[in-house]
Amino acid sequence: MNPGPEDKRQHPRVPAVLRVDYTDGRQARDVTENLSHEGLFVQTDQAFVMGDEVRLALSFPGLLDPVEVSGTVAWMRPAGPDQPAGVGVRVEREQDRRKLGDILSAAGADSHASHAEHEGYRVLIVEDNPHIIEMYSYVLKKLASGELHGKVPLEVHFAPDGHHALLMLREDRFNLVMTDLYMPVMDGFALVERMREEEALRTIPIIAISAGGKEAQDRAMQLGVDIYLRKPVRFVEVLETVKQLLRIK
Repeated sequence: MNPGPEDKRQHPRVPAVLRVDYTDGRQARDVTENLSHEGLFVQTDQAFVMGDEVRLALSFPGLLDPVEVSGTVAWMRPAGPDQPAGVGVRVEREQDRRKLGDILSAAGADSHASHAEHEGYRVLIVEDNPHIIEMYSYVLKKLASGELHGKVPLEVHFAPDGHHALLMLREDRFNLVMTDLYMPVMDGFALVERMREEEALRTIPIIAISAGGKEAQDRAMQLGVDIYLRKPVRFVEVLETVKQLLRIK
């Protein structure tokens, strides 16, 4: 999608990180970058051409069951040094636009869903770079305090490597793990493998984050990762998606 200024005002794009599975036979799994009432942008290395029809299932592990929509490739973005390749998909069918609208309504100021009975949503971020942790801690505090989009029961915790992450996961309850793949002591690949082997941890959704290429992505997905994100990645957008989806649970 590449709307003009007027279209952007009428149908603003909301950053949203959702899992993309293809229901038209494509053997791949990608991720959305943003949504609007008229379509979405998908980060992908797949070969598309303008006008291709695609059928997608949008979901977020543990929060949003698959929502099926169809559309047409209306914009293509080549890979760059600071952004992955992707395609904009324009959604024409009114019923599919309503489905996107239901997801987007979570980000609206008119959402008044009560969270008093929600036990809280806990995210574990596994990252060994102290500069990245420091950079995001400030914004994460704002997310937790409700300064951004209102307060919902979201807690964020950090682990410096896979070993410490496993200890934390065995001692407490977490709803989502976001992990780097290349770390000392125990890397993200080993962490994912161990989590999928342990009965108590097997069903926890995992988002993998890496600067690695397709080989790293394929290995991570084979081990059981739910969503794969390429660096540079905005942790904040993932957590904003979590907060938005908590509103429509």
